[in-house]
Amino acid sequence: MPKYFDIHSHLNFGDYDKDFDNVIARMRETETHTIVVGTDYESSKKAVELAEKYPEIYACIGVHPVDKLEGFEVSKFESLVKNPKVVAIGECGFDFFHADKEKDFERQKKLFTDQIEFALKYGKPIMIHARDSYPEILEIIEKYPGLKGNVHFFAGTLDEAKRFIKLGFTLSFTGVITFVGAYDEVIKSVPLGSIMSETDAPFVAPAPYRGRRNEPGYVKEIVKHIAEIRRTDLEEVRQTLVGNALRMIMYES
Repeated sequence: MPKYFDIHSHLNFGDYDKDFDNVIARMRETETHTIVVGTDYESSKKAVELAEKYPEIYACIGVHPVDKLEGFEVSKFESLVKNPKVVAIGECGFDFFHADKEKDFERQKKLFTDQIEFALKYGKPIMIHARDSYPEILEIIEKYPGLKGNVHFFAGTLDEAKRFIKLGFTLSFTGVITFVGAYDEVIKSVPLGSIMSETDAPFVAPAPYRGRRNEPGYVKEIVKHIAEIRRTDLEEVRQTLVGNALRMIMYES
């Protein structure tokens, strides 16, 4: 049983090539497990390879919405999804911050729905990427009864949070919450059972590591801050968030 769980990281990125063993060592020191998330086929394949090698790592496979060079090739991902360490599909969704909505909507929609249908076929939750697109994502997922998953790097409103939770989704928060107060209302207001902790490593390292390359071992600072925002006992928050993550990786539709 891990002490902390980072629901979303990118240890499959080149940022860790020079000192990967040290990163794993720090994960073991902090008793942290993580889901390594793919953004295309090659990074998904690497996530699976890492998950096979390290007991602390699980894999999420899929294609990021802003990857314009790659569609979701079912046959390729079928070769990965059968691995027992693959626990989710994505990160998938909509991103209208990095892409023009009018020009790119239909391509992103197909990419998203292809991954939703794949996830349902194989009984996996999805890992949602949303940037300037919560209404569009909600409109899509409301059409798929039984679909479950996590909304990665949640930055929406309380009303949007409640809509996701009503559909059975969880919300994960990053190190941004340690230096910005914009997420406090949602963190205080939603059920603790609907919250996940994530690093999105190598991005957005939490205080006191801000400005450095992020890594899963830092997720404990996010858990600590969630407890502070909610004014809840740290041990209760820690145990609940680990339990939330374990339910996700053992999910079957």
